Amino acid sequence: MSIGKSVHPEAGKYYRRLLTMAFVHWQMFAISIVGMILVAGTDTAIAAYMKPLMDDGFVDRDPETIRLLPLILIVIFVVRVFAMFISMYCISWVGRKVIMELRQRMFSKILLLPKAFYDNATSGEIISKFTFDVEQVANASTKAITIIVRDTFTVIGILAWMFYLSVSLTLLLLTTGPLIALLITFVTKKFRKLSKRIQRSIGDVSRIVEESIKAHIVVKVFGGRAYEESQFHKINDQNRRQNMRMIATQALSTPTIRLIVGIGLAAIIFLVTRDEAMAIVTPGTFASYMVSLTFLFGPVKRLADVNVDLQRGIAAAESVFKLTDLDDERDEGSYEAARVRGDIAFSHVSFRYRNARENALTDIDLTVSAGETVAFVGRSGSGKSTLLNLLPRLYDVTEGSIALDGSDIRDYRLENLRGHIAFVGQDVVLFNDTVAHNIAYGSMRDVDIEQIEQAARSAYADEFITQLSNGYQTMVGERGMMLSGGQRQRIAIARALLADAPVLILDEATSALDTESERFIQSSLDALMQNRTTLVIAHRLSTIENADKIVVLDQGRMVETGTHRQLLDQNGHYAALHQMQFASQS
Repeated sequence: MSIGKSVHPEAGKYYRRLLTMAFVHWQMFAISIVGMILVAGTDTAIAAYMKPLMDDGFVDRDPETIRLLPLILIVIFVVRVFAMFISMYCISWVGRKVIMELRQRMFSKILLLPKAFYDNATSGEIISKFTFDVEQVANASTKAITIIVRDTFTVIGILAWMFYLSVSLTLLLLTTGPLIALLITFVTKKFRKLSKRIQRSIGDVSRIVEESIKAHIVVKVFGGRAYEESQFHKINDQNRRQNMRMIATQALSTPTIRLIVGIGLAAIIFLVTRDEAMAIVTPGTFASYMVSLTFLFGPVKRLADVNVDLQRGIAAAESVFKLTDLDDERDEGSYEAARVRGDIAFSHVSFRYRNARENALTDIDLTVSAGETVAFVGRSGSGKSTLLNLLPRLYDVTEGSIALDGSDIRDYRLENLRGHIAFVGQDVVLFNDTVAHNIAYGSMRDVDIEQIEQAARSAYADEFITQLSNGYQTMVGERGMMLSGGQRQRIAIARALLADAPVLILDEATSALDTESERFIQSSLDALMQNRTTLVIAHRLSTIENADKIVVLDQGRMVETGTHRQLLDQNGHYAALHQMQFASQS
């Protein structure tokens, strides 16, 4: 088992975790191991079968032996077929269960990871973990284990029989062992390094394909086909070269191992066929020994080759477990409120993104009373969206605190905190599901269809929904691509209306609508905002003129606060933005 010894301790840790998951299903695992041992035993039995076949059957012509030998052979092969089936089926069952559980853990984990993780990770890389990496783990937990267990027992059984036939010849053969072990150790390190590179290149391939699919209109309109093809060719060729290095290493190592074993085999044949040896070795012993050598070669070859699958699986297990080991969103609060009033207080809040040199927000001090509508304006990059992302704790403040109804939002249970907040953003997210399920999403999935329809009517969405092929049961397609931008936005607003949360965040919620639709939606939003605390980010200043308070942000700082009329009279940042927008509209 030199393969096991050659595994790096860090890599071995991940493989042991994988085996621990397999051992949870120990009954099926144990049955598969018994089947593998039986398969290994039949190989030894066939090799041993050759001795009585030659000596008693062909040389001595013993009638009883001749009569029994066919029956014994049939029994050996019946046991072998049955054992191979149960070993392959049971270990595959265990492997697929492990894969299912790993994928479930990974999916559950990505739903719990903080927003900062998604800021740095690409969806192509994540999807690659669910597809390519997990399948490599499947090979390591099924095919590799099968070969290691079955062929190790086969080697042990055959070597034991060969020692029984001739100790000296078998010891001579084993002198090739250290050379094979050294070669496998070298190849193992090479395989592990190449496997990690291949995984990264697969992630890059997935990323570029995904980007090209999502941005196909931009690619077409701006003539990006040649550039995207060259980028994909570069990554695709890099993946090919890494795989070819893996193949070259395997193609060189396997024949070398065969050569080493072949030299040992030639030495044994030379010794056995000498006159003094022929005088004491019976035909049956010689035939049995040669068959044993033949049977030994296959398992040794597979044990050497399995290193590829094993190292790929270990590298994949490392990739998967590093994802599942990431820290979840911090959810250390225990406070729960049945329904909050909506009083919000930002107290000297500062925030800095990870690895950023400067704060995105600095010393934000703001009080919002329940039922107020507060609008946030400023140039792009001034920190508007970042500030509102802090309220549902998509990020945690770096300094200061945010209170909801007088309690620090970090003291709330995260699910309870977010249950008091509804959100409508500029980038509308719809799922490849029915219109009804997209409106009644998540915790609202059990509401009556009448409530869904009422929310849609309030959002001026019912008219176009009823004209769809299956009405509220129409599938909207991936990311809602079967609908127009305005229709998607109205469904998102209907979702927020149905949630009936005391705090509402609108991040440029009407930006995707035409003028007529915006007028309808603004009317419904005005009704929605009654008796709710509403935080609005608006690009069009005309939509927030009636806000109770307008906060102007610049480079992450609050520079002005007041009503629309007050800020115009100050003739500062807001007045400049208003004049610029009024001039562009004119």
